[in-house]
Amino acid sequence: MNSDKRNSYVVGAMYVGLVLTVLVALIPLGDHVAGNVLADHIAAGYPSYSQREIDSAASMYLVLLSIVGALGIVGWLVGVRAAVRWPRAVAGSVTTLLLVAAVGVALTGMFVPDTSGDTGLPLSLSWWLLLPCVPGLYAVAQLWTARRPAEQRQLA
Repeated sequence: MNSDKRNSYVVGAMYVGLVLTVLVALIPLGDHVAGNVLADHIAAGYPSYSQREIDSAASMYLVLLSIVGALGIVGWLVGVRAAVRWPRAVAGSVTTLLLVAAVGVALTGMFVPDTSGDTGLPLSLSWWLLLPCVPGLYAVAQLWTARRPAEQRQLA
């Protein structure tokens, strides 16, 4: 596969990740309006909380998740710029760093307990945080496995 085609796949994967990040960022907001899984999770972990305290905690999580989503969107835009304009080694390093950060945030939401002993986010919401990492993993793998132009010329 030539370098331009591989680069277009990398950029395409990054745009898929960007769209998934936007959609995943909207899931907690939709839950807050429709299902309130997050509020129910907080109420189960803190039975002594009043409805006002539960709503406040849920709102704080929504703010936090919105910030994480916004940072994810910025990360994808930086990754696209890196893949298009920067040397492949720099682009690979930047996107790897962004992927590690994204996976770290997702796994923190899934497995780190809060003071109640349960995870801060319900698993039904935190699993979604990993979804945008899939195209990120593909993009990182493509950036690191691509041959440099000098290697391609030597093989030809």
